[in-house]
Amino acid sequence: MIDALLDRDLTEVEAAVRAAAAAEIMPRHQQLATHEILQKSGPHDLVTVADRLAEEHLTRSLTALLPGSVVVGEEAVHADPAVYDALDGDAPVWIVDPVDGTRQFVRGEAGFCTLVALAHHGELLASWTYAPALDEMAIAVRGRGAALDGEPIRSGSPKPGAALRVATSHPDFTTEAQKRALLGLRAEGFEARPCGSAGLEYLAIARGENDAVAFTWEYAWDHAAGLLLVTEAGGAHATLTGAPFRITGGNALPFTAARDAATAERVLQALRGEARPDRHRADGLTPR
Repeated sequence: MIDALLDRDLTEVEAAVRAAAAAEIMPRHQQLATHEILQKSGPHDLVTVADRLAEEHLTRSLTALLPGSVVVGEEAVHADPAVYDALDGDAPVWIVDPVDGTRQFVRGEAGFCTLVALAHHGELLASWTYAPALDEMAIAVRGRGAALDGEPIRSGSPKPGAALRVATSHPDFTTEAQKRALLGLRAEGFEARPCGSAGLEYLAIARGENDAVAFTWEYAWDHAAGLLLVTEAGGAHATLTGAPFRITGGNALPFTAARDAATAERVLQALRGEARPDRHRADGLTPR
């Protein structure tokens, strides 16, 4: 059944993603009322009515496209953490983040996206990254490459000698040990900045506009689509121990995704404290 879905024209999945955004997200962009915005675990962890309705829309449409499949969505897991266990089950899983970059969405900015990935037995098979305010759609299929708006994309490699541009986790989502690891990106040869939408950060790597990310949380809905996109564009990813990131969890954090394997290793060395700190930077966050 999964092979049949991947072998036929994938425009049905793309259409389902676009339809959810058109029906539930974009009509509320820059139109949210105060009561439609709620905090989950803190001021940087927001949810809106658009998140919830878009996830419900995608749950209906995606499971209809692949009978027997299930959905692991950010909002469903927030309501019932046991939903996340489906990633370890036998059924094909759609991994959904209806609005990735909710803070940006709430502020009325364009830097948010809808993320969908299809996985089975922990292996990523396909992904869709859609930025509705920018009208950009990136699609990756295992073993078949990555494309943006129908055109193949490649991550390439950073310019030799240039400082690596790295997007990093927001401090609110890090432990003290992880904060110490991220301090390694103050080293000479790095330009670190706080991340925006995780999905759009991965897209920037896949299209060669950013060099790497260093993240300290592992929720599959934030990373599944982007990790496959980067990999199929020629990039690489690894956890702090060097092992590949597992969408089912239990990863050594922080982890990185980068334009190529050499760049990923440089970031890991910095996170392990193997790079020389730059004493001239006070905060370690140098905008690109």
